[in-house]
Amino acid sequence: MSSASPSNGRHRKPKPMSLAVRRAFIVAAIPVTGALLSAPSALAADKSVKSTGTTRSVAAEGLDPAEQKIADELNTRSQDPDLGTTFSGIVLDSASDKVIWEHNAETALMPASNAKLATATAALTILGPEHRFTTKVVYGHGTLTLIGGGDRMLTTADLTELAKSAAAGVKLAGLDSVKVRIDDSLFAEPTLAPGWNDSYYDDQISPVRSLVVDGKLSADTSLDAGKVFARQLADQGVTVDGEVTRGTASVTDVPVGRHLSPRLSETVKKMLKESNNDIAETLLRMTALGAGQPATFEGGTQVVRDVLSHRYGVSMANFELYDGSGLSRSDRIPAQTIADIVDLLTDPRYRGLLRSIDEGLPVAGEAGSSLGPEWGRFDTPDSECAVGQVKAKTGTLTGAIALSGLTKAQDGRWKVFSFVENGSTADPAAIKDTVDGLAATVNGCRA
Repeated sequence: MSSASPSNGRHRKPKPMSLAVRRAFIVAAIPVTGALLSAPSALAADKSVKSTGTTRSVAAEGLDPAEQKIADELNTRSQDPDLGTTFSGIVLDSASDKVIWEHNAETALMPASNAKLATATAALTILGPEHRFTTKVVYGHGTLTLIGGGDRMLTTADLTELAKSAAAGVKLAGLDSVKVRIDDSLFAEPTLAPGWNDSYYDDQISPVRSLVVDGKLSADTSLDAGKVFARQLADQGVTVDGEVTRGTASVTDVPVGRHLSPRLSETVKKMLKESNNDIAETLLRMTALGAGQPATFEGGTQVVRDVLSHRYGVSMANFELYDGSGLSRSDRIPAQTIADIVDLLTDPRYRGLLRSIDEGLPVAGEAGSSLGPEWGRFDTPDSECAVGQVKAKTGTLTGAIALSGLTKAQDGRWKVFSFVENGSTADPAAIKDTVDGLAATVNGCRA
């Protein structure tokens, strides 16, 4: 893929930064070989983007012919009635940060799962791509305690290995039976975020706990994991005395087993590919803890705001976030802000730190992702030409459709886009088809 020089376009004027922030930028500026994106952007800071309010295109001044074609076609195609009257969008050239097209880009709308881009950025920044979460087993006073450490990738096979280790320790101590309990005290009691519906639990998401196995949705993922662990102990010849209970391990308990999760980078990729709500909410809490804040919705979302604004210079104007997954109907994020977050992926200073977001973005037509054919994405005459050419985060709630990502346009330069629709009465499938067509328009494959 071709590389565009930052000197070829206009740069955003950086915000004044403290010495600590400048140092953080320098640390993050390590080049990465083989990153998916090859076109660096200008320095991350504010974009000066003005919403037209009444038209769906920026002024043509300063656009080259290729960019003008994108703007003109979006100006026409965004009039599709399926998008309704509450629509926001923006397209940037990633190297120059030139605004090619926008409509009400500063208007804050429900972003749905596009909010996961903010969560992923904060998690990688605070914890680092190599971070692993630890699940432990400790023994004390006849009881084995399985301690949750926020690993959403924990599997039955992992618990089997922990059970083998724990069973060996128990037998070495001359015991043949133990009690089993789970300790998920790392997180506060599960609650509903502002803007969540009661129906979300066990349908869209589980109550957020620090212990879960096989990513299953259930009312109590911690107890479920404890029961799986108890069964594996029994298979190792250790009798489990009574039912699995909940409690808190003692500091004097002896460690008898430990499992490390995959790297955070792998967890982030899975979250984005599948648009996994449970992973997003767990990462929000682990990010809060990593930043010294309470493992709550409030603690996590405050860290997200701080990271985006103080570390990367992303504007928080009209930014309202109440959860990590975007399920909250109270979340509001402007398309301009979402595009600014995506644009960080093209900046060479952050490419190593945030590469797993780039690699985790679903690719148009990619089976097993939220842009796959099983979801009816990029399969119409208006969009199928962009299969394999667009990578973007989807977002879907009742009354909200979003698509934000990147594509290399016909001029060979990477374009960043964000489209957010709220409140249309059209068939959601038709809205998604229309938005997919807009992304294909940015790519330029759609004539």
